[in-house]
Amino acid sequence: MKTTDILVIGGGAAGLSAAAEAASAGAKVTILESDLQLGGQLIKQTHKFFGSKDEYAGTRGYKIADILLEEIRSAGDRVEVHTNTTVTGYYREDGTITAMRGEEEYFRVQAKKVVVATGAQERLIPFPNNDLPGVYGAGAVQTLMNVYGVLPGKRVLMVGAGNIGLIVSYQLMQAGVDVVAVVEAMPKIGGYWVHAAKIRRLGVPIYLQHSIKEAYGKDVIEGATIQEVDNTCSGIGNEKRIDCDIICMAVGLSPTTELCWQAGCAMQYVPQLCGYVPKRDRTMRTSHPDLWIAGDASGIEEASAAMVEGRIAGLNAAASLGLPVKAEGMKEYWQRLDHLRAGEVGEKIRSGIGQVLVDTWEGK
Repeated sequence: MKTTDILVIGGGAAGLSAAAEAASAGAKVTILESDLQLGGQLIKQTHKFFGSKDEYAGTRGYKIADILLEEIRSAGDRVEVHTNTTVTGYYREDGTITAMRGEEEYFRVQAKKVVVATGAQERLIPFPNNDLPGVYGAGAVQTLMNVYGVLPGKRVLMVGAGNIGLIVSYQLMQAGVDVVAVVEAMPKIGGYWVHAAKIRRLGVPIYLQHSIKEAYGKDVIEGATIQEVDNTCSGIGNEKRIDCDIICMAVGLSPTTELCWQAGCAMQYVPQLCGYVPKRDRTMRTSHPDLWIAGDASGIEEASAAMVEGRIAGLNAAASLGLPVKAEGMKEYWQRLDHLRAGEVGEKIRSGIGQVLVDTWEGK
């Protein structure tokens, strides 16, 4: 049994920010990360961030990861890190967390407070032959290219024109891969126009109101058939066959919230946040008195917002232990979030958060 003041589950943008904030207040922090290294999605992101200077606008994602990791290192022995470690369960009876390092070392953790920053998992869509080698999620393609320096293939069909699909398409082209087309089931692109403009200038066609009908190939992907769809995503004809050796799926993310369910948190399905998420107050505390939430696990949003949510969660988890924190920090972080979520772009997020944000847990 390991013990700690604050356990942070997940070492991505939100988790690192939460850990840095809590450690700066004097808490003993333990980070459990299932990947082989800390940084989460940041280490895959070679593009420059939007947002504000406080969240490193104009800085490439992997550089932001370095900044956060330096914060963790500067905390010294107040932060203990376990990578290649998967949390396997939360037991309500006594608040014990179980975890597995690698495939053989099983251990338990008793934490006074827990910050769940488990991120998101990629969605996939079913189609005939989607089990052929050569069908990837966009995150896997980013990992191959930007972490390990491996090209996934030579000709890629991108399914999904949100920010992830558009950004990964451009990164593929920078690496010398031919992106033969981007297909998007909606009548307009879901990502920022600046990302779409980059790949359109390079001659990549974007087929709106189209989706993949089926893949074909004998032993590996050799191509796909795309088809025009209606507003229910049902095929309505106008098929087109495209030769490719990779089909990259960028069709959205879902919050990873299994531990919140196990802990008995009050949950709600919120389409604007892309799935079931825990209700939370302005400290990012859930209905469970010892559990905070941050990042994509609280609703799918940009990494800039995840970092600020992590700061809020870490600060308030530390404050709940009686550690000294600056009260003005909470106000400042919410001002940053409001700035990031301002305008038409943030309208969906604001609507979703309004459905799960509570004023107080008293009497609940």
